[in-house]
Formats: sequence, C-alpha cells, structure tokens
Amino acid sequence: MNMAEPRAFAPAGLRGELRADEPMASHVTWRAGGRAARCYVPADAADLAAFLRALPPGEPVCFVGLGSNLLVRDGGFAGTVVLMHDPHASARLEDGLVFAPAGAASPKVARFAAIRGLEGAEFLAGVPGTIGGALAMNAGCYGSETWTFVARVQTIDRAGALRIRAPGDYEIGYRHCVLRAAGAAEEWFTAAWFRFRPGDAARARARITARLSRHVATQPLNLPNAGSVFRNPPGDYAARLIEACGLKGHAIGGARISEKHANFIVNAERRATAADIEALIAHARAEVERRFGIRLVPEVRIVGEPA
Repeated sequence: MNMAEPRAFAPAGLRGELRADEPMASHVTWRAGGRAARCYVPADAADLAAFLRALPPGEPVCFVGLGSNLLVRDGGFAGTVVLMHDPHASARLEDGLVFAPAGAASPKVARFAAIRGLEGAEFLAGVPGTIGGALAMNAGCYGSETWTFVARVQTIDRAGALRIRAPGDYEIGYRHCVLRAAGAAEEWFTAAWFRFRPGDAARARARITARLSRHVATQPLNLPNAGSVFRNPPGDYAARLIEACGLKGHAIGGARISEKHANFIVNAERRATAADIEALIAHARAEVERRFGIRLVPEVRIVGEPA
C-alpha cells in the first residue's frame, strides 16, 4: 500500500479521528519503531463498524490498545492501525457480571471489581494493557489468566458485524487465544463480561496494593519496556534462563536487557530502534537455546517491515 494513500481515504460520516503516517513510537510502550500508513481512533463501536466497512478489501489491520506487547518495525506498517485505548472507558455491573469495553485499561477493571467487593480480578492490576489485549493473548500473572473469568465477549469483524461469543468458541491456552471456527472472518474484541466471585472489598484492594508494590520492586517500570518479552517455558522461567546466560545488562544499540528483571528489554535512553530491540530478542533466544536447549517463545507481537 502506498503510504500516501490514507490522505485520499476520507469516508463520509465518520466521527472518529483519522491520521496518516502516524508515528507508532507514540503508541507502543517501548517508545520505538516506525510509522503506520493509516491510523484511526474510533468514536464508539458504531463508528468503528462504519470505518471497517469502508476500508479497502484485504488491507492489513492491526488493533492496538496500550501497545504494551507490540513492536512496529522501523520500516513501518503499510496498513491501518486502530487505536482502541479509551482513557474514559469504564467498567460497569450487568446482571452480576463485570462488563468492560476492550479499550479500558486492565488495572482500572481490577480496581472497579475490588471496590465492589468482587475477588479474582486483582491480577488484572498487573497486566500493563487494555482488556482487548488481555483477551487476545490470555494475559495473566500471579497464577491467574484472563479467560478463566470470561463469561462472554463481543467481537467485530471487517464487515463491521458485532457478535457475542462464548469461551467455547475459542481455543485458549497459556498466552494463547484463537477462534476455533475454520475459515472464520478476522475478528477483534470490543468488550467482555467477566464473572468474579463475591468477596471482601478491603482484602481485594489490599491484594492489589501488595501486587503493585511487588511489580515496582521487581520490574523496570520507570523505563520504556513492553512487559515480559518471552513466555515462561514449562516448569521454568524465561527470566531465570536469560539471567543464567549472563545477559542482564546486555545491550544492542539503544536496547538493553534489564538488570532488574531479565525478561524485560528496556529502551532506557529512548534511542533504541525497533531493529535494536528485535536483534536483542533474537540474541537472548539464541543464547538460551544454545546453553539450555530451550527455545523461548516471544510474547511480543512484531509487525511491519524493516527499514
């Protein structure tokens, strides 16, 4: 797709914000990477549906929440990025379930549930992204995973059709969620209903505070990062394996493996390119495989073209 093409793309009636040649470093937590040919911030679900229907057939589409598990290569993404994070999005109770829009930040949903005396959502306070992203990768921490608590979800496809789907419609595993239906159209999450158990509000809030304190103490949250880079292999931890290879502090260009947590790559001086980060991911993976015979699987999604 020609990177100038989005400037000529202006469907009537859209209420969201359409941008061309958008720097994606502003929308990913690594603060690095290339540009998107087209970027759209939808006004609401109906507006998103209208936008998707107007897109050229076959154009690549990438939905982005807080960009906490995404790297856009330096050559950019020759397609459309839909920015779903909505700082004003909020959860609500519906028939005993917690309804959360995909654009709501996961920690915000954790706090909402705790305040209302529901337990089980506390782990979401440690998920550095939106509900949509948590659903897409079955995000988790502290022994809990997103889909354990999902009652149903709402999705949207390229034709703008909204659907309600059940957990049984998906193949769900560790950091994995795929629609089971063979040949199904591409769909993205727009909302979810969660079933958390009744409990004690004070206990839930205290658990959130304790877990966030642990995050601050053990993770480099003051530096641009994308959270955990690799999935933990069965029976082990990616951070332990990377540290055992002597890679804490190892750098390529402006990207560095954190001295605080070896499964984090930081862009400490904000001068790393996407290529630096991708090269460091590949190096850590190769070293762990060479020494331990274990091939780490990245959690991070990498899109776009090299410079």
